[in-house]
Amino acid sequence: MKQTAALICCLLTVSNSFAQTRSPAITYGAGRWGSYLPGDVSQPDFQDSTRIQDLIKAGQLYLSLQDAIALALENNLDLEIQRYGVRMTSTDVLRASGGGFLRGIPLTVTEAPAGVGGPGSSLNNSAASGTIPQTQVPVNVTDTALIQQAQNNLSVTGAFPFLNGPAIPQFDPTFTAQTQLQHVEVPQANLVTTGTSEFTSNLFSGNFGYSQGFGPGTQVTATFQNLRTANNSTRSLLNPFVTSSLGVSISQPLLRGHGSDLNRRFIRIARNTGKISDFVFQQQIISTVSGVIRLYTDLVSLNEDLRVKRQTLATAERLAQDNGSKVEQGTLAPIELTRAQAQVAAARQDLINAEGFLRQQELILKNTLSRNGNADPLVHSARVIPTDTITVEAPPLQTAEEFIRMALDSRPEFQAAKLQIANSEISLKGSRNGLMPQLDITGSATNNSLAGAANSIYVGAIPPLGSVPGYGDGYVTALGQVVRAKNPALTVGINLSLPIHNRIAQADVVRDQLQVRQSQVRIRQIENQIRLEVEDALIALERTRSAYLAAAETRKLQEQSLEIEQERFAAGLSTNFLVIQYENYVAQARSSEVAARGAWAKARNQLERVVGQTLTNHNVSIEEALRGKVSRTSSPAIPGTTVPGARP
Repeated sequence: MKQTAALICCLLTVSNSFAQTRSPAITYGAGRWGSYLPGDVSQPDFQDSTRIQDLIKAGQLYLSLQDAIALALENNLDLEIQRYGVRMTSTDVLRASGGGFLRGIPLTVTEAPAGVGGPGSSLNNSAASGTIPQTQVPVNVTDTALIQQAQNNLSVTGAFPFLNGPAIPQFDPTFTAQTQLQHVEVPQANLVTTGTSEFTSNLFSGNFGYSQGFGPGTQVTATFQNLRTANNSTRSLLNPFVTSSLGVSISQPLLRGHGSDLNRRFIRIARNTGKISDFVFQQQIISTVSGVIRLYTDLVSLNEDLRVKRQTLATAERLAQDNGSKVEQGTLAPIELTRAQAQVAAARQDLINAEGFLRQQELILKNTLSRNGNADPLVHSARVIPTDTITVEAPPLQTAEEFIRMALDSRPEFQAAKLQIANSEISLKGSRNGLMPQLDITGSATNNSLAGAANSIYVGAIPPLGSVPGYGDGYVTALGQVVRAKNPALTVGINLSLPIHNRIAQADVVRDQLQVRQSQVRIRQIENQIRLEVEDALIALERTRSAYLAAAETRKLQEQSLEIEQERFAAGLSTNFLVIQYENYVAQARSSEVAARGAWAKARNQLERVVGQTLTNHNVSIEEALRGKVSRTSSPAIPGTTVPGARP
């Protein structure tokens, strides 16, 4: 799992690697002013990979299971959506590195549509079974649940976010600059202050600042302020005059907001969230691949069941034809021909249903494997021909406990849940720090200056007109005073803010603790669910394998019984009624065998999923899934053959 997360993180940091992939690419502004230029995200690519066109021959889409998986990795839109989610995590890391709050990422995984199911599904139970010719008319073939996709939220921390906690220092430095021209005319009520009844002033200011926060919570601010003033006051010694000051102030929290571990918590959470996103993407791959395997398995079963229905119809038509000849010869009662014709009608109805189910399943599968769904005329018109068959294998050798350990180590949603718990505990530390009083130590040092020309209209006894020693008459003089620290100002202080009762912080800490404990219960619930799913899947695999073996034996015996009954009927030792009955038994046995074989394949697929081995067993590369490009070439096989390594 750690290697998987590291692999995805590595791919995200190498922007050039996306040049030949279908994964979304992010470009940030470059050059000296790149920090102030908007980044750009590549437009979605809605063109299907060329693989799907390569697999279409003469209007037929010859599809092996491995090719179906490859098409899903390249074209499935659920995976494409998740690729954007993976890329979002890098923006949260960048944002947290600058001292910003996190925006979060989606943790939703979309399942593949259910499809119409196999021959043994609720839509298609049996074919012309019983002693009376009958068929089943499906009533829910337009149920939208067959094509809709369920969504699973992998979040274990609840719908309400944790408290942000004490403010984070702004790690990105900020430079400020301000310049201003001002002309002021103010009437005066007395002459004492300015020496004039209408005070006029012209000001020009230029101020600069720099501020930056640091991990321990330290906030440093530097200012450089300049002001030139000219007025008509007769009370000012200097006119015009210039003032400049250069100052540095530092603030350091001692309780609330103190410590690098605390103030960098969002960076750690963002990095953990990046790993969580990797696991969510891996879970989406598993959900998509597992869903494609299920849809493909049902398609194989529906194709096999269609052949069974055709055989059943052909057998019923032969019997009706034979009975018609015998009725014409007068050796068989007309009622027997009517019964045989009813059997033909029932078998034909079953065939129509089977063909409809098959076409529905093809549409659903093609939509899952294509970016444009069935909007592409070439894809829409192509009939899907599965080239793999289902072969029931021996039961696995591992014990249930071994499978459970494998699942707990491999299931990405379980690993994501543990990282969410880790993030919630980091957030809780921030909430606990918020209980502390605000106690900051502050300090500042400022060098001040003043320079200007003697006021030619000065009215006063001291100093004499034209004599203001030490202050010169220009800006250079003022800067010299700043550099020499001629007029320093030093400040040291302590700021204390002590909330009485502190009820808000107390409530927030307890609330966050409750959410953490709730998440811990949830992860134990997930662990128990994983154990249950593994054991349930093992039981299902064993049950479906036994059911298949029994169904295969039943089909064999029913075919033998039909042959015997047909021989007895030809010899005049049986009745038309019994022959029809045994034909129904054979048809039902064949359909049951097909359904049982498909049920076993889906049970095995479910076992692979619950133990977290879907990707390993089907040679799926997470790197290729992230890039949306599968390196393996397609080679359409002959329909009805089992491709080496294929596991439908």
